Amino acid sequence: MTRETRTKIFCFALCVLTLAHGLSAQAQQPTKLSRIGFLNAASTSALAGRLDAFRQGLTELGYIEGKNIVVEYRYADAKADRLPALAAELVGAKLDLIVAATTPGVLAVKKASATVPIVFVDISDPVANGLVASLARPGGNITGLTIFGAELSGKRLELLKETAPNVARVALLWNSANPSNELMWKETQAVAHELRVQLISLEVRSSTDFDSALETALREHAQALIAAPEPLINTHLKRIVEFAAKNRLPAMYGAPEVVNAGGLLVYAPSYTDEYRRAAIYVEKILKGAKPGDLPVQQPGKFELLINLKTAKQIGLTIPPNVLARADKVIK
Repeated sequence: MTRETRTKIFCFALCVLTLAHGLSAQAQQPTKLSRIGFLNAASTSALAGRLDAFRQGLTELGYIEGKNIVVEYRYADAKADRLPALAAELVGAKLDLIVAATTPGVLAVKKASATVPIVFVDISDPVANGLVASLARPGGNITGLTIFGAELSGKRLELLKETAPNVARVALLWNSANPSNELMWKETQAVAHELRVQLISLEVRSSTDFDSALETALREHAQALIAAPEPLINTHLKRIVEFAAKNRLPAMYGAPEVVNAGGLLVYAPSYTDEYRRAAIYVEKILKGAKPGDLPVQQPGKFELLINLKTAKQIGLTIPPNVLARADKVIK
């Protein structure tokens, strides 16, 4: 073997050893553990499907809870007065970012910190609520996904009127303490005027208000009901569905889960799609993107859900033109 050959073999062996050492050192380096918070005004049970979608979104991007990411969950259980303390608790935990759902929840986190990155979901109108400067350039420490809540409220009334054309008096159950519901009320009023429908206000601010609100619906001879999608109201959906069925009222909801529990009509954005997409913004921010530079995303799709069992129970025939537009029908 010549000296030149031996030299080449030695250099090759040295390169292999150097590479192996580098790979070994890299493998021994601990995976960076990201820590994020999740705040919602509702309860865990009310959000099960949406949370599963959020976790799935994280998993698809390579984030596994307990392995390379930790999520600190906080729920207000529809008690808005708990949100400031929960938000402060998450901010004090020195997390990489906080995901906040519903307008009251996001407002609480925004008030608690002007620097911690925030990704929001379940937000009606982030510009009108003062959360962002604009949809294209949010600015500050916050961005996320909107659901067009106010606009959808008017659309729900239109669909309800299409489904039950003879209805002239519609009750809207809404939380007047929720800023996004205030916007929904105004939008629904405008559409009601166009449709020549008398809108009856059923305001609630706590769980103790539901008895009087539902009594008002009966006293005012409401012929149909709309339940605003909102944490406090969503915790009482079973009761509302039973009330509508007992009094044979066509009812429209904004929470997709309720159609399986007997809700007649649901028109809403795909919340599971929204929560899954929220994970994308989590990843972008964890990789260094600034929330204020990420445009607020709009709903990717909307769903019309119909429960024909409930329609039959209250003696209502769903018009073919409405039925044909349904994304899901329960027979």
